Formats: sequence, structure tokens, C-alpha cells
Amino acid sequence: MTELDWLEILLRLGSATLAGGAIGLNRDLQGKPIGLKTLGIVGLSTAAVVLLAVEFAEPGRINDAASRVIQGILTGIGFLGAGVIVHESKGFRVSGLTSAACTFLAACLGIICGAGQWKIVAAALALAFVLLTVGRRVESWLHRILGGKDESHETASEQGPERSA
Repeated sequence: MTELDWLEILLRLGSATLAGGAIGLNRDLQGKPIGLKTLGIVGLSTAAVVLLAVEFAEPGRINDAASRVIQGILTGIGFLGAGVIVHESKGFRVSGLTSAACTFLAACLGIICGAGQWKIVAAALALAFVLLTVGRRVESWLHRILGGKDESHETASEQGPERSA
């Protein structure tokens, strides 16, 4: 059994909360239905459960019990993400997929923080922010170059009354 000290526990839980909260802040600033508190709690809760599982594992190893905990977390997070998508669905137009993916990412980062793998957390968070910051612009640019349908240039009449406001 591994015995983590208070500082290590606070570091793992705090970083998971901050990572999830940072992703949530991005979603909140974009006016999306999921924000800092929700994704911060997702990161914190997943890290806490993984910490519990890691406490009972051999030092430096993920055992079968920890693996099952991680699998259960990821299955449960799917339901939370689906709720974001269903809540935001209007007619035949599905929205909320990026927020659902961010929920999944916050959970994964929580798992990784709980396992204490800081390089993976830093790299994943950096890449996520690059994608969330410039992704839409790159997507629009590629649509223009490759001739795809660019949804950001639809007219208000094509979008319907709920999207034109």
C-alpha cells in the first residue's frame, strides 16, 4: 500500500481541480452550458477516486482495482457529457459536443492528476487550450480552402430564429 503525504494529496487534487476549472472557464467564456465549477468538480472528483485506488496499489503501479475505478469513471462521465448534448439539442441540430468532450477531458485530467503524472497533465492541458483557442479559426480557414460548408458564415435565416439572436 502506498502512503501519500498531505502535500502530495493536495497537489494532485488541487491540480485536477485547477485543470478542470480552467477548461470550464474557457467553456463559460464562450457562453456554453458547462463552466468552471462543473468541470472543476469533475476533475476533483475523478482525481479523488483515483487517489483512493492508487493508495491501495503497489508503489508506481496501477493495479486491477485502480483500472476498474478508471473504467467506471469514464463510463459515468459519458452520461454527464450526454446530458450536455441532449440539453443543448434543438430540432435536428446537435450542439454541446465540445462541452461534452471538455467534460470527458476534465475527467481524464483528473484521473491523470490522481495518478501523479504531471508531464502528461501539462502536455494535455496545453494542447487542449491551443485547440480550444484557435480550433474554430483553423476549421473555418480549412473549410474555405477545401470548399466545405462553413457554419460560421451561415445567414440568420439558415440558422433559424433561436440561433440568430
